[in-house]
Amino acid sequence: MDADREGGGRRRPGRAVAYAACGVVLLAGCASMPDSGDLRGVDSTPRQDTPVRVFAMPPQEDAEPTDIVQGFLEALTSDDPNYETARRYLTAAAEKKWQPGASTTVLDDGPGADIVRPADREQADGTWFTLIGTKVAVVDAQQSYAPTSGEYRETVHLVQDKKTKQWRIDTPPQGVVMGRSDFQRNYVSVNKYYFASDTKAPTAPQTVAVADPVYVRERVDPVTQVVRSLLSGPTSWLDPVVRTSFPTGTALRKGASSLTPDDQGALTVPLNDKAAHVNSDRCQAMAGQLLFTLQNLTPAVDTVDLQAGRKMLCSVGMNDANGVATRGSVVKPQYLYFVNGEHRLVRTPAVPEEGGTKARPVAVPGALGDGDKDLRSVAVSRDEHMAAGVGLDGKSLYVGSLVSGGSLGDPVLVSGGKTADEPLTTPSWDIEGDLWVADRNPADPRLLLFKEGAGKPLKVETPGLDGRIKDVRVAADGVRIALVVDKGGKQSLFVGRIEREGRIGDARSVSVRGLRSTTPDLEEVTTMSWAGDSRLVVVGREQGGVQQTRYVQVDGSTPEGPPPAALTGVKEIAASEDDEMPLVAYSEDGIVRLPSGAQWQKVDADGTAPVYPG
Repeated sequence: MDADREGGGRRRPGRAVAYAACGVVLLAGCASMPDSGDLRGVDSTPRQDTPVRVFAMPPQEDAEPTDIVQGFLEALTSDDPNYETARRYLTAAAEKKWQPGASTTVLDDGPGADIVRPADREQADGTWFTLIGTKVAVVDAQQSYAPTSGEYRETVHLVQDKKTKQWRIDTPPQGVVMGRSDFQRNYVSVNKYYFASDTKAPTAPQTVAVADPVYVRERVDPVTQVVRSLLSGPTSWLDPVVRTSFPTGTALRKGASSLTPDDQGALTVPLNDKAAHVNSDRCQAMAGQLLFTLQNLTPAVDTVDLQAGRKMLCSVGMNDANGVATRGSVVKPQYLYFVNGEHRLVRTPAVPEEGGTKARPVAVPGALGDGDKDLRSVAVSRDEHMAAGVGLDGKSLYVGSLVSGGSLGDPVLVSGGKTADEPLTTPSWDIEGDLWVADRNPADPRLLLFKEGAGKPLKVETPGLDGRIKDVRVAADGVRIALVVDKGGKQSLFVGRIEREGRIGDARSVSVRGLRSTTPDLEEVTTMSWAGDSRLVVVGREQGGVQQTRYVQVDGSTPEGPPPAALTGVKEIAASEDDEMPLVAYSEDGIVRLPSGAQWQKVDADGTAPVYPG
């Protein structure tokens, strides 16, 4: 392979490395490939500061079967748009059947980590190899990532052409396979955006935008890839709770070339005739979905021009798009809240004043701030008008308004748990103003929802849940929920869909479905919080390891960028979907805050239970 330097690039630095049939090529040169022996793993080289594009080398004349298989596997990690070079390692019949877009299997150390050629599989009509590795994840045909585990084993068969005498693969592995480091170099996670099917923000007549993360090849026309993916619809997991504004069958116009924004940040998207007759409002919603999605990939795009045939449908900028729908990542909280040393609810500005005096936490207006109820944990509604608090005994849930003189009244819920380790979880407010909490009473464990924080609680069905809920956090979009589940002493983080049946405003049945693990490698999850449209921050511990704080995507992948600065003894953590808000934790030093580009700073030595609205 050749390495072609590429100026600029996105956030992830590329590796100054390329592979060739003759071996691993560093920028300095090329090592020779052994002409005998078994296949061995190709070690990834350290990342460099300058991004590179990696192109595959075609099979050499009279290459041995070992070189053909090695070259094919290395070609899978290249930046060939349609895997043109990888296809040259296949027979004509295999090339027609092979579907690289069907799946991408990610292995721990790559398929070259342990490739063996069983002696008893050598046959007169060809040669067999077995590819072996340890599975980490699979990206499906919808570009959706899912963690997995277990052994990877695929058989590859080669035949020798009777006329040319060249070896070619006639039974390739399914889809694409590569090691974790190559996957991280080749692919980038992008949030597609759709609209919540039946969720609206009560403070505005807007619908709610929901992030649907997918992985695309970072250096193979990612803008066009993402647009095609958005038009094809949401992933299967998210589909039951979202909708798209694009008419059924909408796609890029046949023959449309690579999509590239102009110098003014405008991107023209030519659509087929399915979109030709949309009205202005619907066109703005379509463009809004595109802008939310493309801003996540390349902030240079700030205007989308939609066309169908020769007709200009609409031209929409970010200001117009933000009027179409609300997103959690752009809703800035006004205050950070926590429980002070006197067990009352207090607040301080969400963003500390730069260079100013340290803001002193003050009691919130209302009975939860100046009343006589000792609190253990709290939650504040997203509009910051209401709050809920669990009493110090962990069994009683109170709800009150954040207005001076407001009374508290009796608890809206009292748990039947008999011991101190069976309390109610920290509550969580959704975007509709409903309150969620889990009762950990072993005799009657339940996930409950209080409509607008009052009345008789609705029991939320949780099919597939195996264990007791330890922690609950509803996403800002109102259609996803994060649960820490305890089973046999092991705590795991799951993300599920919130499915509602019935009309908005009426009594509706609610369930959490499609639970999927996002931290399969953690033995213990201490605390977690949403920290973006599709990201969470998690404090936990691997088996036999020490406590660590990390970010995870809702699909179980690891987002780009460094983890938060280390902090010992973290008991609780709080983040905002707006990633410009500082991360906050309750640790051995009390309440501490992590401003951007700084170290952890003390907020209150005696405080506990920090939360942002939500």
